[in-house]
Amino acid sequence: MHFDLADLRLFIHIAESPSLTQGARRAFLSPAAASARIKALESQLETRLLYRDSRGVEVTPAGERLLQHARLIMRQVDYLKSEFTQYGGDSSGHIRIFANTTAVTEFLPEVLAKFLSVRPGVTVDLQERLSRDIVRGVLDGTSDMGIIAGPVEASGLQVLHFSTDHLVLMVPVGHPLSGQASVTLEQTLAYQHIGLHEGSTLLTFLREHVERLGKQLSLRIQVSSFEAICRMVEAGVGIGIIPESAALRHSRTMQLVTVMLDESWAVRERSIIVRELEALPGSVRALIATLMPASQEPSIAGNPG
Repeated sequence: MHFDLADLRLFIHIAESPSLTQGARRAFLSPAAASARIKALESQLETRLLYRDSRGVEVTPAGERLLQHARLIMRQVDYLKSEFTQYGGDSSGHIRIFANTTAVTEFLPEVLAKFLSVRPGVTVDLQERLSRDIVRGVLDGTSDMGIIAGPVEASGLQVLHFSTDHLVLMVPVGHPLSGQASVTLEQTLAYQHIGLHEGSTLLTFLREHVERLGKQLSLRIQVSSFEAICRMVEAGVGIGIIPESAALRHSRTMQLVTVMLDESWAVRERSIIVRELEALPGSVRALIATLMPASQEPSIAGNPG
């Protein structure tokens, strides 16, 4: 069985587009030529890969399987090209990162600014994703690396722990909870919360724990950053749960009270996840090295280590 790399790349473009026409455009082909190539690929595999109708295309179960393998193959081809460019090393290449809310909004911008300033040939695609999507993206090759908080429930990934943070409750001065040394999540549910935007990792995480209590999270307003949460809290709009690292920074310039959360899940281990560290191009390995101690050894998710 022979696979043409151009056909695999075309299939990825179409599968990731709402229509065959747009996918063909991304591959610089006419719709007719793209359709003929996909039909030939389906004939070779003896299975349907796409459902086609007037509304666009939908990937079949067999197509989903091919898409997973095609992404991995093309990612490895890109790695190969990157490794053998005239620049070599870690000074060029493209890095795609799936990360949680804290990473995207808090520490990665500063890290990436310094990293990219000395590597003009490197480009980065940073996307905020939910934890399950971060794991899935690394597993299927959609992302080069993921940054996640909490345990990684997937086998076959290398997990590199690089820091620990805690979730804390932020309340305004004089709030009924401001005199408490610590509170449980359930105690906070008597008050209106300031939350992050829909789809953020932290909001989804908190809602899951609230649902386990059989309760509901009362959101008065949703904002786009931890700084905005703190400003709303300071103004007396509500209370908010954020990482301690963000709480410490914003407490320097705002009138806020930090209360510890008495929950085991409030301790958040931050980790980088990759499929195979040594198989990554130099630019990705260099970025990982800037995020974690050089002495840190990766472990395999699902196995002791």
